[in-house]
Amino acid sequence: MSRYLAPLPDELTERQRELYCSITDGPRKQQASLVPVTDADGRLLGPFALMTIAPTIGETVQAVGAALRFAGAFSARARELAILTVAVHHGSDFEWFAHVDAAREAGLSHAQLRALQQREIPADLDAQEAVVHRVVCELLADGRLSDTLYAEAVTSLGAAGIAECIWLIGYYSMLQLALAAFDPVVPSAVVGAVTRPV
Repeated sequence: MSRYLAPLPDELTERQRELYCSITDGPRKQQASLVPVTDADGRLLGPFALMTIAPTIGETVQAVGAALRFAGAFSARARELAILTVAVHHGSDFEWFAHVDAAREAGLSHAQLRALQQREIPADLDAQEAVVHRVVCELLADGRLSDTLYAEAVTSLGAAGIAECIWLIGYYSMLQLALAAFDPVVPSAVVGAVTRPV
């Protein structure tokens, strides 16, 4: 049984309403059909709902996510590849569900998505995407980057690209921790999303 049910829009406090508007009317609005943020009743979904529990911190957290999604240097394919790699590592059904359509829209193929689900290296990645994928996998598995991969990543991504990978991994890992702790009510389509055939 879920532990947390997001409030309806008219149940939000003034501070929660400000955060709600930052999420729903900010840059995410342009991709809401690909990465859903509310349900049919207007309740915030998944980690967005949890951000309203402590809205002052939640505002900063959502701003980090918006910066990673809309102001980062990675291509849409590289970014969605990284997000889904984090989702699979943590078994995050919500993040897989929320980003798989955006990944398709960005050009990740059925075969590449299936490889991610199976924790395999997707074929036909470009050079940057391949390094991003390796950096994400190694940081999640080992908690550090080997000297060899660090040197390769500096050449391919630059220090700023490595930093972007780190912040992305940290952000989506943090969201999964919040989802695991609060276990919010989610649409039935979310359950089992990581392992469901694409």
